[in-house]
Amino acid sequence: MLKTEWKHFKRNRELFVMSLPAILYKLIFNYLPMIGLVIAFKNYRYDLGIWGSEWVGFKNFQFFFKSDAAFTVTRNTILYNVSFILLTLVIALTLSILLNEISRKWIKLHQTVLFLPYFLSWVVVGYVVFGFLDHQNGFMNVILGMFGQEAIKWYEQAQYWPFIIVLTQIWKAVGFSTLIYYAGILSIDSSYYEAARIDGASKWQMIRRITLPLLTPLIVILFIVDVGKIFRSDFGLFYFIPNDTSFLYNATDVIDTYVYRSLKVVGDIGMSTAIGLYQAVIGFVLVLLANWVIKKINEDNALW
Repeated sequence: MLKTEWKHFKRNRELFVMSLPAILYKLIFNYLPMIGLVIAFKNYRYDLGIWGSEWVGFKNFQFFFKSDAAFTVTRNTILYNVSFILLTLVIALTLSILLNEISRKWIKLHQTVLFLPYFLSWVVVGYVVFGFLDHQNGFMNVILGMFGQEAIKWYEQAQYWPFIIVLTQIWKAVGFSTLIYYAGILSIDSSYYEAARIDGASKWQMIRRITLPLLTPLIVILFIVDVGKIFRSDFGLFYFIPNDTSFLYNATDVIDTYVYRSLKVVGDIGMSTAIGLYQAVIGFVLVLLANWVIKKINEDNALW
């Protein structure tokens, strides 16, 4: 067994050397810090350190589950992420198929327009959204005034924000997923489409019978990865876009922002570590569950 592994290593040593920086990065920044998860079960004190602090069991988890906001932030986290997953999947697939149909002359322009928002920080996007929604000089209220409508105090009325949050997230993130699916479409053997054209297949039939079935493994992989993050939220999206406005907490507060504010007020690292562990464990279970369900439906599409 060891001889076989050694031969495999010697045969692929260049690839192993090339992957070494990524392996070290993951080891240093993702795996070694996991030692600190023990803080979730301790009353952490800076003067005593991790190992010297008092062991308190699951007490650090209680502050979240007993709080009045626990149900609201958990509901918001799940519903927002479910909507992000489904809408991003549908829109990104649609855009990638459309990109494949347009002239190669314009493809670079369309890719740039789609992908550019992905590189903007949430701080910048927050200012852009504020420029649209500012009560006095915001673009939306200026438009409403032109039609004789009263200005809306967007940052004081929570009912609008589920749509604003979802729209902002889709605008910023859909380009990245689109390019991934577009790359998957480009990898499909063109002979399939040529044969379909000869048989008289329409564009829709080629999409339904060739493109989507051959993209299914890629769709499943991205779906499983997204399901694993369903209990986590993009902190920048939910903190900077609503401007951390208390009027909007019922509609925009998620687990990450709630824990952040609690940590600022209480200053208890053990509590924030406990919630981070809770999110990681639930995400791990959901990944296993999603893969199990997909394996039951079609074993070839499962991740493992």
